[in-house]
Amino acid sequence: TDPAGARISRTGRISPGNRSTFGRGRSASVRANRLLTGRSRTVIIKTRLVRHHARGAPLAAHLSYLRREGVTRDGEKARLFGPETDQVDGGAFAARCGDDRHHFRFIVSPEDAVDMADLKSFARDLMGQMEKDLGTKLDWACVDHWNTDNPHLHIILRGHADDGQDLVISRDYIKEGMRARAADLVTQELGPRTDLDIHRNLQRQVEAERWTQLDRQLVRDG
Repeated sequence: TDPAGARISRTGRISPGNRSTFGRGRSASVRANRLLTGRSRTVIIKTRLVRHHARGAPLAAHLSYLRREGVTRDGEKARLFGPETDQVDGGAFAARCGDDRHHFRFIVSPEDAVDMADLKSFARDLMGQMEKDLGTKLDWACVDHWNTDNPHLHIILRGHADDGQDLVISRDYIKEGMRARAADLVTQELGPRTDLDIHRNLQRQVEAERWTQLDRQLVRDG
């Protein structure tokens, strides 16, 4: 069990449980969920917490993999970007994470990603909102992948808060708050879903299929 109250599997997957009583973002999760309606845009988020003492490939190798396997919207090789730069040095970022207890890996997949103006701006807006919700500056690197049926973001977040402590995020925020913030940002950009949008979503059962795809990708990328 993680200090935030979540159950974590051997692969770092965070499973549901009772309401969280520890970690940052508990109150923010409640506020964020109030923004959602039946017409809010859909965003799927998969989360993995990776402890640095566990067996597995070093973070630098994972970052290299994400760059190597990804393709941008323009068909170019994927690049790591961050809060203020489009060129993050993966080796330097991994080095900063070296003494951390853990880091987080998020796959963020807006259902309407192809209609959005810029996934990089969306990622920065989302992480900026998370800083407010969690009450700390966040050190992260991200890559956008467009070489699948569902364009998505891979976000690597250091498990280190700006007060020098381990970054412990409430399970409620990981399960609900972050997704609600992401959905609200997409809804602000594209507007609420129409009746036709909702009907098409139900017909295709997009969410169920994309959960399967993201599960497979998370295992492969781990």
